Formats: sequence, structure tokens, C-alpha cells
Amino acid sequence: MVFNSYTFLIFFTLVVVGMRTHASWRTKKAFLLVSSYVFYAVWNPPFVLLLWFSTAVDWWLARRLAATEHQPSRKALLCGSLLVNLGLLAFFKYGGFVLENVTLLLARLGIDYQPPPLNIVLPVGISFYTFQTLSYTIDVYRQRVQPCSSFLDFALFVTFFPQLVAGPIVRASDFLPQTATEPVATHAQVGWGLSLMVLGLFEKVVLADGLLAPIVEAVYDSDLTPSPLASGTATLAFAGQIFCDFAGYSTIAIGASMVLGFWLPDNFRFPYAAIGFSDFWRRWHISLSSWLRDYLYVSLGGNRGAALTTYRNLMLTMLLGGLWHGASWNFVIWGGLHGLYLIAERVLNRALGAWHIWRTWLARVALCALTFGGVCFAWVFFRAPSLQRSLDILRGLLPDAERQVFVSQADVLITATVMAGLLTAHWMLRDSTLEHVTSRIPVWVRVPVLALMLLAIFLSPGEDRAFIYFQF
Repeated sequence: MVFNSYTFLIFFTLVVVGMRTHASWRTKKAFLLVSSYVFYAVWNPPFVLLLWFSTAVDWWLARRLAATEHQPSRKALLCGSLLVNLGLLAFFKYGGFVLENVTLLLARLGIDYQPPPLNIVLPVGISFYTFQTLSYTIDVYRQRVQPCSSFLDFALFVTFFPQLVAGPIVRASDFLPQTATEPVATHAQVGWGLSLMVLGLFEKVVLADGLLAPIVEAVYDSDLTPSPLASGTATLAFAGQIFCDFAGYSTIAIGASMVLGFWLPDNFRFPYAAIGFSDFWRRWHISLSSWLRDYLYVSLGGNRGAALTTYRNLMLTMLLGGLWHGASWNFVIWGGLHGLYLIAERVLNRALGAWHIWRTWLARVALCALTFGGVCFAWVFFRAPSLQRSLDILRGLLPDAERQVFVSQADVLITATVMAGLLTAHWMLRDSTLEHVTSRIPVWVRVPVLALMLLAIFLSPGEDRAFIYFQF
């Protein structure tokens, strides 16, 4: 079930009505949990069993961790959680990738090995709920949170439908306290939550799917060499598409949660206004970047060692972050590029940190443009369906390439208009929040804008597309 469907509209309405009854809070939590399982089962019902298994294992292991003081036993229990969660993730997400690369390696060694096809179906959202349950077990191991005594509350934490399949990745310390007593959304919270849902749908349906996706697909999904204008336009369009698609999902998830009385953390803070790549990762997919920082980068040693050790930790974190997105060398390259960006930024900060021109307004604008350019270059590898296609897109920029794919003036105009508006909005709002800015706009302006967004959503002729991050 996807947010941009009439099925979800009916489903969400029924959930809201059910949560507004006079039943006990425990009954409502059970109703919300069952609703979340129904939401997930629409894709592939058998995978609900996998979700149950992961939930039960981590709930039990965390309780055993808290009850055990013997350190070797605690480490063994933590390793058990890591083995189960990462083992399931590795099998479903990376089994085919590993087998394919082993086959290629054996072929290079002269061994003709033809394995049977695995035909593994990737459970939707497995990367998200795996990281969510892992963070809980690790936090219990580190004694940062107490184990949850209620299996119902813990299951709801893992399965809460607004963020189940594509985040934000929620920490137990943020969500579980909200299950203690019944959250009651005020009229203002309901209104703001519905407004966020409209905004997120507008970003997804109108901007990402209706305007930008066809331009991206015409270039990236072709087998022919694009012109420089086609390569640049499609890559810029994808930068807009992936933001509007993923930020749109997160905005809908946060809004839907708010209508139900729950709070979810922000996942985007105007990332295309980032000044530097560290700033970008503080603004883009915040729940993942903070997870990688707290549970991987810090565990590797963070920046506590020598400079070279810090650079190694950064690169490993970003390479694994890239691999988290998908079983493809393209994602590894994408993560590696961001690792190089972060290392280069640290080197330059060491060399130019005291240089006053480095901190002027003009330098900040230039750094913002440089950051956005680096991000867009990396998006080529993120979006292209294969490494060869990534090279084809980049080859299209060379002067001696044979041009076979072009874009129309209308495509260029659409991309330029959408991205100009998006970049301007990000720059103007980079030091603020959407809620703060919106609260200063008169109601007589906000209501017509939301009405126009709704009209555009219902009139949008774009093809229905799943959210991009569903594949991760």
C-alpha cells in the first residue's frame, strides 16, 4: 500500500476513526499494530512472518541483555542480534549480488560455474526496520535505554505503519515513551499534520512523478549515448526527483503520525542549501546518517585517532552506507564518492580553517554550489541502472561522443524551473523550519495554496510510481 493511492486514503481514514473511539489505550495500540501489519501485508503477506520473527528475536535478546551482567554473555547476546538481523538482510538483499560476483571472479580464473538462479524477493522496508531493531538492541547493550517490558509496545515501535517501509528510522528512546500514555493530537496538530501530508503528496505526485521522472527515465533508462544537455538536464532532474520523492514520503509519514498523535523526527532539512558535505549529511536522510554515525562511525573509532584513522573510518562508513542502499557496485561508488568528499573537506578545513575569506558570504555561496555539484555528480551512479550506464551518462559530456539521446526545450524549461524554485526555497529556509515559516503566513494565503496543491495532485496525469526508497 503506497501513500499516493486511494486505497491508503481509505485505510488511513479508517485508522484515524478507530483511534478516535472511546476504547482503552491498550486496545487502540493493538488496533494500530494490526493496522500496521495489514498495511505491510498488502505488498507480500508471507513477509509479515519475517517481521514478526525479527521483532520477537530482538525483544527477547534485549531483555536477556538487561538481565545479564556477565560481559562475555552480553557480547554473545549482542552478536546473536547482529547475526540474525544482518544475516537476514544479507540473504535477502545481497545474496544474489554476492553470487553474481563470485561467478564473475571464478570466470576470470577460468572456472565456468553456472549457479541456479536464486530468485530472491526483497522484503519491502527490510533495511529500515532492521536498522531500527538493531539500534534498540545496541542501545540496551550500551545501557542507554531500558528494555521494553511490553511486547505490544515494542512491536508497535518496529511496525508503526507511517515509517515502516521507508523511514525515518526511529530510535526506541524517541518512540517507546510515546506508547506509555495515549497521545492526543490537538486540532492544531491535526491541521498541521494534514497540511504536511498534502505537501508530501504534492512533492511526490506532481513534482517527482509528474514533472521530473519522465525526463530522468528518458535518458537514464535508454541504452544510447545522451547529449551533454541531456546528461546534465536528466541528472539535475533526478536531483529534484529523489528529493521530492523521498522527502515527500518522510513528510507524509511525519504528517500522518502527527494526526495520530505521534511524533517522528525530521528526516530532511533543506539539504540542497548545504555548505559542505558534512553539512549535507546533517540535512539529508538524517535518520540514516545519524544511525551510521552513532552505531558504525563511532564504533570504528570515529575521529578519536590520528587523521588517517579518521579518514579510514569515514570512508568505511560511507562505503557501507552506500551498500546499505542496494546490492550494486554503483551504490558502493556513490558511497565512496561521498567518503572522498568528506575526507577532502576535512583536509581543506585543516589547511584553510583560519583563512578569513573562507568564511565570507561569497565563499559560502560558492561552497554551496560546489557541494550541490558534487552531490549531483554522485547521483549519476545512484540513479543509473548499471555501472556501464553511469559511464555512458558521463561519456555523453565528452566532445567527441556520438549523440543519440536528446531532451526537448520543454524538458529543459521544466527542470530549470522546478530546480530553481527548489534551490531557492532551500537556501531561504536553510536556517529555519517549515513550521516556523508557515506559521508567519496568514491563513487566507495558506488555505488557497493547500487547495491548489490538492487540485494539482488530483489532476496530475503522471504515471503511478512507487517511492524510490521502497527498493532499499
